Amino acid sequence: MPMRAITYAEFGDASVLQLSEIDEPTPGPDEVIVEVRAVGLNPVDWKARQGYLEPMISSVFPVTSAWDVAGVVVALGADVPEFAIGDEVFAYARKDVLSKGMLAERVAVPVRALAHKPTNISFEEAAAVPLAGLTALRSVRRANVGERDHVLIHNGAGGVGSFAIQLAVLAGASVTATASARNHDYLRDLGANPIEYGDGVAERARELQPDGYDVVLDFAGKEAIQATAELLVDGGRLVSIAAGKSAIDLGGSVVWVRPDAVALAELAELLEAGKLRVEVAQVFDLDHAQDAYRELETGHVRGKLVVVP
Repeated sequence: MPMRAITYAEFGDASVLQLSEIDEPTPGPDEVIVEVRAVGLNPVDWKARQGYLEPMISSVFPVTSAWDVAGVVVALGADVPEFAIGDEVFAYARKDVLSKGMLAERVAVPVRALAHKPTNISFEEAAAVPLAGLTALRSVRRANVGERDHVLIHNGAGGVGSFAIQLAVLAGASVTATASARNHDYLRDLGANPIEYGDGVAERARELQPDGYDVVLDFAGKEAIQATAELLVDGGRLVSIAAGKSAIDLGGSVVWVRPDAVALAELAELLEAGKLRVEVAQVFDLDHAQDAYRELETGHVRGKLVVVP
């Protein structure tokens, strides 16, 4: 039976996205079928659509966009005792080949990616969590953030940065984060000391922490870490999701997140306990998915954008 989905048949800008009809999926042995209630968008989605991930992930056209999903289980594979029909779930459901994404009315999701949705948040909020939350969690843990650490976070108002601030604060750290001035109150609400990004960021960061930082978490790019690498104390830890070789050259490490049901369940517990906040900037319907991605590609979104079918 056909269903609606957002697909693209070639690499390109947002104009290649099409509202299409594709066949409904059937579950593999370790998959469930999820009736989609919301899909979270991430910068990696448009980078994949423009072909930037080709050296890492093969593509099979037409590609259904996006990897973050929240919805309700409506069918089960042969071996998925963890879930039942009617369960509310969410997932970062990247697969090994770029093809069957989440921006559709029903999707097949492997159990290795799936967790039960927290009951105290909406489907839209749940869809905003998986990739950004998992990336923040892995970054904070890779940097071994702990009590009394002074942490500098670049792009603190973005999806990953918003979660990383909260996780670092929960770990007992003192956090400074960069963002535009309009987002400084938002950063304070999350528990960070805000500073303006851009020229002079190193001096502004030094003013807040003259002795330097134990950790720099980079969710912005190489210009940010090159400007602030000298702020690290001896033995300080640098982790980046955006700078690649530049981070490694500076003695840091790079995080690339894989689907992880166990870690997602940890985030679900924190959300259920009210220890994490989710920021949804705007919700779009399928007919306006192109607009959603164009907004995402401006790089000025606070929190996350979500599409609902």
